[in-house]
Amino acid sequence: MRQSIKQGIMATLALVIPSVSQAKDNDDDGKVCRDSTLHGLYVFNASGFNIVGGIAQPKAIVELIRFNGDGSLTVPAATVSINGTITRSPPNGTGRYTVGPDCTGSLVFGPPLAPPGPAYDLFVEFGGSELHMIQTGPGSPVFQGTAERLSR
Repeated sequence: MRQSIKQGIMATLALVIPSVSQAKDNDDDGKVCRDSTLHGLYVFNASGFNIVGGIAQPKAIVELIRFNGDGSLTVPAATVSINGTITRSPPNGTGRYTVGPDCTGSLVFGPPLAPPGPAYDLFVEFGGSELHMIQTGPGSPVFQGTAERLSR
């Protein structure tokens, strides 16, 4: 009797342990997203148009974004060209973001208590190595691009 109880316990463990391990593996291999999916230094490059007085003006940006994994971000550097006029942003810009389990989210540049700056919808690749962003909001320019992780 004692031997059959032992065998029953071992059989149950053999069934339960792989499923627990598999659930953990699914989470670890990036099949679910959250704010912590974006963590590290990314380079964002985007292009599109600003609309000024009904006239489209070309716009391009290359920017470093450090996602902190907790819904906050900083911008160490950015260079923008609008209709050929180049500007460089001072370091330490800030912003906040959210990423849902389906790997979609949103991002707003600007300090937490200030009026919001440019807003974007995010589409994050599983694992967070790359994300795609499109600017949103009333009166937004036509502007979209990709950010690629450089380092954690």
